[in-house]
Amino acid sequence: MDPSEAAPEIPAQDIPRARRASMNVLGQITMVFSVGALLATLFTAWTPLGLMPSNLAAQVAEWLRGDSNTQGSVFPTPTPRPRPRIGIIAGHSGFEDPGAVCSDGLTEAIINIDVATRVKEILSAAGFDVDLLEEFDDRLEGYQALAIVSIHADTCQFIDDNATGFKVAASSATDSPEKAGRLAACLSSRYAKVTGLRFHPGSVSSHMTGYHAFQEISSNTTAAIMEIGFMNLDRLIMTQQPDLLAEGISQGVLCYIYNEDASSPDGN
Repeated sequence: MDPSEAAPEIPAQDIPRARRASMNVLGQITMVFSVGALLATLFTAWTPLGLMPSNLAAQVAEWLRGDSNTQGSVFPTPTPRPRPRIGIIAGHSGFEDPGAVCSDGLTEAIINIDVATRVKEILSAAGFDVDLLEEFDDRLEGYQALAIVSIHADTCQFIDDNATGFKVAASSATDSPEKAGRLAACLSSRYAKVTGLRFHPGSVSSHMTGYHAFQEISSNTTAAIMEIGFMNLDRLIMTQQPDLLAEGISQGVLCYIYNEDASSPDGN
């Protein structure tokens, strides 16, 4: 190259000006990418009902203009999504009839509320909103949830040596009998496995399948009722190991919700 054709040198006094121009361009490019990332985050974080709050567009516009009055502005926090809901009925609670009564004063209602409260604690810890409901709770009318289980206990009278174990019945008043049947199967499978109690065959009555709450709740809510043991021969586990009973019921509910294998321990 002819030395006479070399690129002209930039005067020393113009170098800072050139650098500032380059930095301004770089700053603008950085701002564009930052705004893009911010908007992507906002559209991802908010629920569909609140993608762009009414004042958010104005705040973003002011921020882009570099309005000093908006520095330190706090953007709305993402709207929390509702947690799935489960209902647990403590049989005979809040009702003048305590259910089965033993000679020493132990009542079915006492056992039911104890176990139901423990079930609520377990399922709440698993990430669900759990309603602890009374026998004739006003909230039962049209109640909607992923599932609802009513907890009861069987007689304290000695019948025979076979009067031990639990019963489960699915709701007969449902739009999805297959779902109710699956919930009952999950409860039976997990409860037997966790507690060691056996299913008491041939004793599920129409009072269970036609339980009053099944007629009150939404027909879209999957429901089942349990008799968690006999207060005579199963008294020891019911009074001294209520956590075990609650764990068996909770695992049954989760088995249904998470679509787990509902087969019984013996494979039937």
